[in-house]
Amino acid sequence: MKVLVVGGGGREHALVWKVSQSPRVKKIYAAPGNAGMAQLAECVPIKADDIAGLVAFASSKAVDLTIVGPEGPLSMGIVDEFQKKGLRVFGPAKNAAEIEANKAFTKDLMKKYHIPTAEYGTFTDRAEAEAYVRSKGAPIVVKAAGLAAGKGVVVAETVEEAVNALDLIMNKKVFGEAGDVVVVEECLRGEEASFMAFTDGKTVIPMASSQDHKRVFDADKGPNTGGMGAYSPAPVVTKQIEKQVMEKVMNPTVRAMEKEGRLFKGILYAGLMIHNGEARVLEFNARFGDPETQPVMARLDSDLIEIIESILDGKLALAPVKWKADSAVCVVMASGGYPGGYEKGKEIRGLDKAASLRNVMVFHSGTAFKDGKVVTDGGRVLGVTGFGPSVAAAIDTAYAGVREISFEGAHYRRDIGARALETGT
Repeated sequence: MKVLVVGGGGREHALVWKVSQSPRVKKIYAAPGNAGMAQLAECVPIKADDIAGLVAFASSKAVDLTIVGPEGPLSMGIVDEFQKKGLRVFGPAKNAAEIEANKAFTKDLMKKYHIPTAEYGTFTDRAEAEAYVRSKGAPIVVKAAGLAAGKGVVVAETVEEAVNALDLIMNKKVFGEAGDVVVVEECLRGEEASFMAFTDGKTVIPMASSQDHKRVFDADKGPNTGGMGAYSPAPVVTKQIEKQVMEKVMNPTVRAMEKEGRLFKGILYAGLMIHNGEARVLEFNARFGDPETQPVMARLDSDLIEIIESILDGKLALAPVKWKADSAVCVVMASGGYPGGYEKGKEIRGLDKAASLRNVMVFHSGTAFKDGKVVTDGGRVLGVTGFGPSVAAAIDTAYAGVREISFEGAHYRRDIGARALETGT
C-alpha cells in the first residue's frame, strides 16, 4: 500500500519510521517532510496546511492511507476534505479536533461531563479577565484558548505576571486569533504526564505512558516550548493511575464527544497533572504528541498500520496492541534562541556517527538539505532517541548520541528523564 504522512517534524519522522516497518507498506510519501524523513520516504513540497494540495496529491498518486501529524490541518478540517473525496485518512474530523483547537469548548465539556480538571473561567473581555485573576490570586494559569503551538500557556506565580500575560494575549495579540478567548484557571500542582490513547470512537486503548519536558531549561526553568524531550515509560503513571485515567478521563471523554455529535476517531492525548494519587486534566490534544511520539513509537511492538486500519474500520477492540519492555528517551536538540527567535541554515555535523551507535535513532524535526548538507530549519532540530532495558540506560544511550552531534548555537536540556531516576527506574 501507499501511505502519505502529513507534517515535517520529529513526530512525523517517528511515524514514517514506524510505518516503514510494516510489511504491507510499499511506498511512503511525506509532505513536506524533512531531511531525515527523506531517507525513508519521498518528500513532496506541499505544506501541511495546504489541504487542497494534499487532497489533489493523494488522489493523483492513489494513496491508500494518509496519516495526519500536526494539529493545524486537523483543526482546519483536513479529514473531512479527504473523506469527501473518498480518501482514507487517519485523524479526528474537524468538529472532534476542536477538543484541542478550542480550550474554552474543552473546559466546558469537562465541566458538563464531570471529567476532573482545574476550576476555570473563560473571557473575551480583558477587564473581566483581570478582575477574575485578582479575585482568585496567584499562582494562576492564563491560556490562549486557540492553537498556539504549545506556547500559549503562562503559569503565573504572581498576579502582576498574570495581568501581563493577559496584556500579551488579549491586547498585543502575540498568539493572534488564538487569544481572542482566554481561559484563566486554577494552578494545579503535582507531576505532569502525557497519556495518549488510540480510539475508534467506542473502544479506547492506552499507549505506553510517557512524560514530556515543556520548559526550555534544566530543572523546568524558563518559558514553555513545544517540548524539549520525553521518556517512556513514566513511573508516575502507575497501574492505579492508568486505571483511574481510563475510567474517569479517557472513556468518559470519548463517550461525551459522541453524545455531543463529535465522534472522535484517532489519537486522544490527555495532558495530566498527578498529585496525591489522583490525575486531573490540564488539556486535551487531538493527535500524537511531539516529542512523546518518538519514544512511544520506539516501544510499540505492533504494526501501526494494522492499528490505524482497525480504528478506521471501527474494530479497534480486535487490534493487537503490544509494547516492548524496553524504555526509550528522546532528547531534543534545539536552535540557539528557541523558543524565541533563531537562525536557520546551520550545518549539522555528526549525524552519521550518532546513527551508528547501538540503540540510537536520530529523529529529525527542523532540518533541510542545502548544498548537499543537512542544515537546521526550525526551532526544534533533532530528537535523539535512545533505547535500553531501563530509563537510566536509555538516558545514557540518548546522550551518547547527542554528544556526537553539533551545530552552531545548539542547546538541549541535560536532565531529560531525571524525574524517572528519582523513582529508581
